[in-house]
Amino acid sequence: MLPTTASKGRGASRSAPPLFGPYLRRIVKWQQMDIEYTFWQMVHLCTSPKVVYQHTKYHKQTKNQWARDDPAFVVILILFLVFATSAYCAAYGESASHAALTITSVVFLHFLFAGIVLATLCWLYAFDVHCNSFFPAFVILYVVQYFLSPLLVAHGFFPALLSNLLFVVAISYYHYLNFLGYDVLPFLDRTTFFLYPIGLVIILSPLMILIGFNPTRYFLSLYFG
Repeated sequence: MLPTTASKGRGASRSAPPLFGPYLRRIVKWQQMDIEYTFWQMVHLCTSPKVVYQHTKYHKQTKNQWARDDPAFVVILILFLVFATSAYCAAYGESASHAALTITSVVFLHFLFAGIVLATLCWLYAFDVHCNSFFPAFVILYVVQYFLSPLLVAHGFFPALLSNLLFVVAISYYHYLNFLGYDVLPFLDRTTFFLYPIGLVIILSPLMILIGFNPTRYFLSLYFG
């Protein structure tokens, strides 16, 4: 069932979303960004994600808002995306113009637009959840996959198996972190809804492996021909 607003039991009320002006202004003022804390979050999202959301609760208690007021996480993640996509373009691309188009597509469609579309609750916090969930998937599908790509693009059962496993882990972990992010909100019930896509991925992945579908080859051919 879909997550719903709790009427009893988890009774903290939802606070109004913060104004975007101060958040956006800090993007161009890197001196005000907490870079060290951002990297701490990124590491723990890959190793101990529950710790990150414990700090989210603390942030709510001290600043009375769920969403980050520091854009450092978004800025650094975009830079990582640009660097990683540039590496793919250098290895598989054909021209500088195609590389620029690919980088723009990844940053604005894969990350920003997808996050805005998925942010259907208190939107700035929902975008935070998307960013948190996206980072480990980025590590798996942009970094690990890049270094394994010479093996993954080969024909055969083993490359298809390994490629599917990477995507299963990345997608499942993305949705698990979504669940953790929304589960801390006291006004939501039935947040296990956010775990349902994991079951679908696990059901479909054996079929994809049996038919020889290789997602790495598919996406590289989609972007680089």
